[in-house]
Amino acid sequence: MKVVLFCGGLGTRLREHSETIPKPLVTVGYRPIIWHLMRYYAHFGHKDFVLCLGYRGDLIREYFLNYRDCMTNDFVLSLPKREIELLQKDVEDWRITFVDTGMHANLGQRLLRVKHLLQDEPTFMANYADGLSNLDLHSYTKEFEQSGATAGFLAVRPAQSFHSVTADDAGMVQGIEQMSKADLWINGGFFCMKNTIFDVLNEGEELVEEPFQRLMAERKLYAKKHAGFWGAMDTFKDKITLDRMEARGDRPWMVWR
Repeated sequence: MKVVLFCGGLGTRLREHSETIPKPLVTVGYRPIIWHLMRYYAHFGHKDFVLCLGYRGDLIREYFLNYRDCMTNDFVLSLPKREIELLQKDVEDWRITFVDTGMHANLGQRLLRVKHLLQDEPTFMANYADGLSNLDLHSYTKEFEQSGATAGFLAVRPAQSFHSVTADDAGMVQGIEQMSKADLWINGGFFCMKNTIFDVLNEGEELVEEPFQRLMAERKLYAKKHAGFWGAMDTFKDKITLDRMEARGDRPWMVWR
């Protein structure tokens, strides 16, 4: 399946980290988060990517045009000929299509602008390009196909540091508990969609709003509840959390290892 990655957002909540690079190029360890995500999909055999570019899309193009395995892998250098022998490789047979989908377009608009690249794909995947997971993609796509749905997404628990609260009309608290223990799930991305998604997506609409409402009414929207690892790089705090995990070798999203 082709994988559509939404790479065009402004990433305003990460601007304290950097105002000069797009969020997909913000690093986890010493590699951009988009690399980690693409490596994840490639592990499951999905190596045909469509990047929906917007804010600083030129830097994303530049990163891949100048990609060198020797900058992120061990190698042997023979001098003076400067011959390089890689001891391992990260990237094999990736095909990447770069499409400028506009600076301020929403997800629905970005998806419509790459529709022509998906016309031969009965089913394709899509991602916000700012989150990582250890989801078993084979099981997920199989369950999605069996569901008969038009679109599906990963449902995950919200951050454990928050608490859910219930209160009566007078404001008296009736209950408080950790989000992880409450029966609350949020949209974690990792979309899987049939090509018929374009039958319910109109120009200007946001993907997860109007179109998904129509699919819910038809019982054609599927949610895969995932209690395993999921982490999004939404804020600078999120980046620090992922960096610390990577540094101590706690890398559950690296299913290829």
